Amino acid sequence: MKRILYSHGEPAGIGIDIVLYLSKLRFWEEIKATFVCIADKEILETRAQLLSLKINFVEIKSLEKAKKNKCNKVQFIQVAKCMDTSPGILNPKNAQYVLKNLNFAISESLKNNKIALVTGPIHKSNIINGGFKNFCGHTEWIQAKTNSKKVVMLLSSKKIKVALATTHIPLAKVSESIKKSNLLEIIMILNNDLKEKFKIQNPVITVLGLNPHAGEDGKIGKEEISKINPAIKICKEMGINVSYPIPADTAFTKEKLNQTDAFLAMYHDQALPVLKALSFGEAVNVTLGAPIIRTSVDHGTALEIAGRSRPNLGSIKQAIKLADLQLR
Repeated sequence: MKRILYSHGEPAGIGIDIVLYLSKLRFWEEIKATFVCIADKEILETRAQLLSLKINFVEIKSLEKAKKNKCNKVQFIQVAKCMDTSPGILNPKNAQYVLKNLNFAISESLKNNKIALVTGPIHKSNIINGGFKNFCGHTEWIQAKTNSKKVVMLLSSKKIKVALATTHIPLAKVSESIKKSNLLEIIMILNNDLKEKFKIQNPVITVLGLNPHAGEDGKIGKEEISKINPAIKICKEMGINVSYPIPADTAFTKEKLNQTDAFLAMYHDQALPVLKALSFGEAVNVTLGAPIIRTSVDHGTALEIAGRSRPNLGSIKQAIKLADLQLR
């Protein structure tokens, strides 16, 4: 049986809330794979009570015991104790709980290719404050735990797909982090997984330049000439349909959006503002290059509404749909 494991992320946020509300909808039974939430029973019950939601929580001791999804019923497996279930208030003592849940899901996904991982929103600084000083984010953590040589973060929606050459690093370190060999790997992974995970036969990849005007022939920066172009030249010789770097300020015209299957941005905030402007609440974060299926919501913890009101369910729906599709 195919299963989706859900690591809900930060306990103080809406990671639990979105699943509780989702379990009340017809969508819940339309999910082909069995959905299992990795959570402390206490947080499930207290959050449902705060939100005035009547839900039947069914604890399973092994994933083999999971059954088909039924409305108003949430199957869960508990692997750790949540130290503080309060919504809206960060507690660093919960960092270990968050990572134990995530590690369990990664481990099970590695053991069984019929298991996919969907992740809820985390609060990076709270995990760091909880003692995990080197924590950078889901993508980097998954790379380490799966022993993947290279992974790529892709944000995907119906309107646009954006992959990142660098992820959660200071802007001052972006240039030195962009290397020919690194870009070569990223483009190859992106091309392969657009074919394998998204069933796009001949993906068109549009690469953004690092510098204004894509460096303008070296007058506003040399990275395009010395690093980006050489990597793209090799990819083109391999038959990959990838562009030489174009200026980011004109990359997202209606015509270019229609012609492109995925954009490759050089840094986090170069293209994600465009994606979120076009598709906020409907996009999915996907980890490419890892030996597991992992999708995630594109939004944060929303501490201000956790345990208080109904959050937007668009992104979690799309994350589950994509994970469900990739399991088939």
